[in-house]
Amino acid sequence: MSLSRRTFLIGAGSVLALAGCGSSDNKASSGGKVELVYRLWDEQQEVGYKTVFAEFTKENPDITVRMEVLPWDQYWTKLTTELASGKAPDVFWLTVDYFPDFAGKGVLAPLDDLISKAGLKLDSYHPNVVQSYKFEDKQLGMPKDMGIVGLLYNKTLVQKAGIAMPKELTWAPDGSGSFLEIARKLTVGDKQWGFCSWNHSQTQWLNWIASNGGHAMDKPYGTFDFAGEKSVEALQFARDLVFKWKVSPDGTRTNPPTGQATEMFYRGEVAMFPANNALLPFALPEVKFPIGVTSMPAGPAGRTVVINGLAEAMFAKTKHPDEAGKLVAFLGSEKAQRLMGDAGYIIPALNDAGAGYKAFWKKKNIDVQPFLDSAAGSTVNLPIAEGWTAKSPEINKAVNDLYLNKIPVADIAASMDKIGNDK
Repeated sequence: MSLSRRTFLIGAGSVLALAGCGSSDNKASSGGKVELVYRLWDEQQEVGYKTVFAEFTKENPDITVRMEVLPWDQYWTKLTTELASGKAPDVFWLTVDYFPDFAGKGVLAPLDDLISKAGLKLDSYHPNVVQSYKFEDKQLGMPKDMGIVGLLYNKTLVQKAGIAMPKELTWAPDGSGSFLEIARKLTVGDKQWGFCSWNHSQTQWLNWIASNGGHAMDKPYGTFDFAGEKSVEALQFARDLVFKWKVSPDGTRTNPPTGQATEMFYRGEVAMFPANNALLPFALPEVKFPIGVTSMPAGPAGRTVVINGLAEAMFAKTKHPDEAGKLVAFLGSEKAQRLMGDAGYIIPALNDAGAGYKAFWKKKNIDVQPFLDSAAGSTVNLPIAEGWTAKSPEINKAVNDLYLNKIPVADIAASMDKIGNDK
């Protein structure tokens, strides 16, 4: 399910180079000044954070921040080892899928008191992102941003087909609705596909399940239910887009880890492509056509999309808890979140702070309002389950068969449940 956090960019193909990876010894520098270590994995956001941390140091002259940027896989391997050994960065990024593996181990500092003392209110942030990082009634992550699923489309291909993309697309398991109708008009033999139905949980089949009235899990840390009737219908729809209605390439070309789904969109071979908004900075330099954005199609249960927000986490054993706490509070402030949003890096987790993000992308002729509308509508978290990072690759292997049309969908769903629910 979580192919890697790189795939929140929908296989953007970016290789995040190792930058500034010094030790995380958290030693204070001379003169009573403190240097905090902040770790992330995104080189693009590193640029934005230079401005954020400059502002932080203006307000806190005795505290400086040193960033460490690690490639995704190395990030988690190193962080897991460090947290277990009692030596880790002061503040670092955390994802929904990794959070459960750390939450109960006492390595993440509870943030409720510092949030309150800073005058911040958790109900000012998107509730899904807040809830994603709550464990045993303690807030263990400061809401950072929102990754929202929307539908990118190739404006050139849409115009060539004589289509006016509607604001609201609809779908149903039987193939009715405007979405499939448009996908057919945008499909030209096996040269051009109207849509790309492929194995990416966050932007694909988790959304079909939710908007069909099904659910991947009954509750956080609960039981997986991919084999429920509504979930199986949604998974079957994902397959039917490929093999029954023939508006999408099949898994031989798109299945991870070697598939070319994102690259096919970049090359203009796919007209409509579901993506997290975070793909935009990576997609724009790659494409030779104008990008349009609309909302994901609404299913029988309405439109529900996956939201994947990151959090700022604080190491429970940091040698500088007061200073690290000030940094976490600053990162959750309107000032910091707007600095990153206004520069187009993120949709802030802070409610009503997305105007600058919209204005940034408008200058690049991309209307991101559908992402903001979807965030304000019905959303669902990625599955929150302990041990998920170990189980998700196995579930993903099972889902690859969904796009090959060999094993019955109900059997695939049963396999997914077995993997997810095994202790």
